[in-house]
Amino acid sequence: MAEPKTDSTRAFSEAWKRACSDPRPSVVYVPYGKFHLRDIAFEGPCKSNAIVVRIDGTLVAPSDYSVIGNAGNWIRFHKVDGVRISGGILDGQGTRLWSCKLAGKDCPNLHIANSKNVVIDRLSSVNSQKFQIAITDSQNVKLQRVTVTAPGSSPNTDGIHVERSSLVWILNSTISTGDDCISMGPGARNVWIERVACGPGHGISIGSLGWKFQEPGVENITVKRVHLSDTTNGLRIKTWARPSLGFVSNVLFHHVVMDGVKNPILIDQHYCPGHGQNCPSKASGVRVSGIRYKSIRGTSSTQVAVRFDCSKSNPCTGITMHDVALTYLGKEAAVTCVNARGTSSGFVTPLVRWS
Repeated sequence: MAEPKTDSTRAFSEAWKRACSDPRPSVVYVPYGKFHLRDIAFEGPCKSNAIVVRIDGTLVAPSDYSVIGNAGNWIRFHKVDGVRISGGILDGQGTRLWSCKLAGKDCPNLHIANSKNVVIDRLSSVNSQKFQIAITDSQNVKLQRVTVTAPGSSPNTDGIHVERSSLVWILNSTISTGDDCISMGPGARNVWIERVACGPGHGISIGSLGWKFQEPGVENITVKRVHLSDTTNGLRIKTWARPSLGFVSNVLFHHVVMDGVKNPILIDQHYCPGHGQNCPSKASGVRVSGIRYKSIRGTSSTQVAVRFDCSKSNPCTGITMHDVALTYLGKEAAVTCVNARGTSSGFVTPLVRWS
């Protein structure tokens, strides 16, 4: 399709248009090699709901992020149904953008938007400029055997972000990044995460939530058989200290192993990443309930392994801890618990004194 350093955007766009306009099942094939792309949108709806995008090569983003400008995404699939993305490497070349973000500037990923029945299989995403893979306003999306890689110092490079979407599976994947390995924003529902390795990164997070007053809730989340290593957080729920009609309910964390995790179990309803500067100081309106921790074990790199810092006006309710064993330097770790109500059963250490 193109020689290295040749802009392949037009060729990809034309190949997609042909596949999308054909009512028969189609394959868009990317052979071995490097193919340079500007921002590109693969638009639907298509006449076929059986399109395979098979990638054997590497897709390379512009190293100069200003080329993408205000597009907000690098590669975007919009209003598609029945697309399967298989194999390949996405190289976001995010180094210059990360420097810009660290300088505090507002600077310009794979984005599945307004779509359904999408499969992403054996895809590798490297050094994305922002979120590595984002799923928004979509239904029935399965990601499996995905590899996400970025340095631990790269800002805002969430591995997989899910928002306003339902029936999302993230399976058998490995994520190393500079932000949340997996993040679930407002409106994430019916999400199943299983057999994922995370680290470095900021762990698996629900949130941040509650920045807006009118905001859809997060519910029916399952996280199973996950391994977190050397992450700044483990299993985290984070909400802003602002009025909100948002909520988090029916969440299960099951069979999770942690190695050297800074904050293994955390509900933070006073979330503010600004190191105490310009942080909202009201009570969080986000209601957190029905959070279950089962068969969690491992080591904390800080003394406090479990921290429930819940809203004074909306205390966390229905938290259950069953067979949780977290240690610090070979000894029992500590707990802080504020405005949280729940129960413990089985062998639980450190033991939570519910408030």
